[in-house]
Amino acid sequence: MMKPFIQAFCVASLLLLPLFAGGETVSLSSLDLARMEQGYGQPGINVSVDKNPLNIGGRSFETGVGTHATSELWLDLRKEATRFTAFVGVDAEAGKNGSVEFRVKGDGKLLWSSGVMHGGEPARRVDLDLRGVHVLALTVRNGEDGIDFDHADWADASLEITGVKPQTLPVPHRPVVILTPKPGPSPRINGPIVFGVRPGSPFLYAIPATGTRPMLFGASSLPRGLKIEPANGRITGFLSQRGDYPITLLARNALGTAQKPFHIVVGNDIALTPPMGWNSWNCWGDQVTQDKVLRSARALIASGLDQHGWTYINIDDTWQGERAGRLNAIQPNPERFPDIKALCDLVHGMGLKIGIYSTPWAVSYGNRLGGSSNNADGKWDPSADLHAGKNNHSYPFDVGRYHFAANDAAQWAQWGIDYLKYDWGPVDVESTREMDNALRVTGRDIFYSLSNNAAGNIFSIVSELSPLANAWRTTTDINDSWGSVSGIGFNQDKWAQFQRPGHYNDPDMLVVGQVGWGSPHPTHLTADEQYSHISLWCLLGAPLLIGCDLEKLDDFTLGLLTNDEVLAIDQDPLCKQGTRVASEQDLDVYSKPLADGSLAVGLFNRSMDAATITANWANLKLSGKQRIRDLWSQKDLGIFDGKFQAEVPSHGVVLVRFTSSE
Repeated sequence: MMKPFIQAFCVASLLLLPLFAGGETVSLSSLDLARMEQGYGQPGINVSVDKNPLNIGGRSFETGVGTHATSELWLDLRKEATRFTAFVGVDAEAGKNGSVEFRVKGDGKLLWSSGVMHGGEPARRVDLDLRGVHVLALTVRNGEDGIDFDHADWADASLEITGVKPQTLPVPHRPVVILTPKPGPSPRINGPIVFGVRPGSPFLYAIPATGTRPMLFGASSLPRGLKIEPANGRITGFLSQRGDYPITLLARNALGTAQKPFHIVVGNDIALTPPMGWNSWNCWGDQVTQDKVLRSARALIASGLDQHGWTYINIDDTWQGERAGRLNAIQPNPERFPDIKALCDLVHGMGLKIGIYSTPWAVSYGNRLGGSSNNADGKWDPSADLHAGKNNHSYPFDVGRYHFAANDAAQWAQWGIDYLKYDWGPVDVESTREMDNALRVTGRDIFYSLSNNAAGNIFSIVSELSPLANAWRTTTDINDSWGSVSGIGFNQDKWAQFQRPGHYNDPDMLVVGQVGWGSPHPTHLTADEQYSHISLWCLLGAPLLIGCDLEKLDDFTLGLLTNDEVLAIDQDPLCKQGTRVASEQDLDVYSKPLADGSLAVGLFNRSMDAATITANWANLKLSGKQRIRDLWSQKDLGIFDGKFQAEVPSHGVVLVRFTSSE
């Protein structure tokens, strides 16, 4: 027979059971989503990421959260949730595009995965028992093809709880750690070991060197036609004879002398290693001015970035005014850029180079006059632009192509421009060739960069474009999110076949430091994500263009941009693009062969948790013992045989160099 107190307890428990059994249902969209991180845009509350009604595979939903891969939302359940339900899929606004994978983790353990889902597929049901789970993580990965159109919905998503309402948590990140050692006081010459110039073109190369100033520079066996300024290491002049001129660069201060072999190659190709510099767009957007550009150049010098090979100061869109002048070329907006020729002279006087933006369209992406139309008398006619399709939005539609390449190229050469970002879509071979010819006729070496690849058309014609241009965009515009950086960076392998010295695949600019397209803010990338960003771009052998406010560089960002052993991977004269040689569940091994026979290897962790990654000799096509050096910390790790393993943080990297020890 049941004892009286036990019987009473059971009766009381039965009476209380309904109070706890049903609980409360809380919609995911009713929570504070400010801490949700995603690859593009802002979380949609009961709407998609583009603020349309939620719809997956033709089925509409009244509630839910619209997001964009890659995304994370962390919830503190306090072990008071019993169930999570939702329908997931790619929102119908993406059409047949987009591919994502939804994952649900409880206290670090994977509870459920949707597998890769594509645009147009029906929604998949999630129904999970959460009893005993303290922290819940809802994540969306891209489907291994970049993040374009990865519009992901957690539709009709809700939690059943027995206590207090769940709270959103900050996405956990590791503390910021500066890995790059500060340069020593003794002289060290940095930068590439080769420089290309065309016969008869103006020559400018400033020897990048760290060490205590004052410092004197020299160059042994400097060919006739060139001279060096000992106080600053700037080599200038002209070379008319084709050929390979080996010289030795010298830098000396009170502590010693540094030497570095260097080759000047006079021929058809310029930029024999990828360009390194700064571009105004990711910082100032359409608010760029002459003063901001000049201040950025001075800040680059003041920060010492030039001592590590950073050279270009590039003006992006919205500098333009009317077409005018003796050359009938695009002139600057006089309120923003009162004297571009004077600006170019000042930048060159610092030992730097300067770039500009243009387009073959009637208007630019920033809605400036780009090509511009003329009346029969040759005067600029803004109404002609309107008739050609100029609109009041940021992007021009159905605008004609205007044949002013020769006019504009001649004007840029007169100003002293060294770099052209030529922007339109879809890119066509005819316009590319027209501008290439125009630039060459000027007699000035102007790096020729094609942008952009928004229409996705460049890959189909890149074999025709690559002999004409020095670089071509492989992607749409980057932004300062892990989804954007990883979606772009880890999907570049197919382009590797087209890269060679002087001709580069361009996965877009760097998004470290203070970025913001007009209103700079600290990058949304974590410290580990920034290490991955720089490491991957260097392994890819990509053009390196800083997009941040150079007047607000902190010590961490300086460490990212001044690690000469890391930058040497990008500046390797072999110019091979690194590619993925092994991959398993978001853990990737990248390999890049180097000119001296060594191998740069990146171990990347795209997962949400720290993981051990193994680089096997079989995948790297290596044999025998290898001496391995950590490039970020600039420390030797020892000699290894057969494999190399490292613990890699979430979204982080270990970047090493393999050199045979036999």
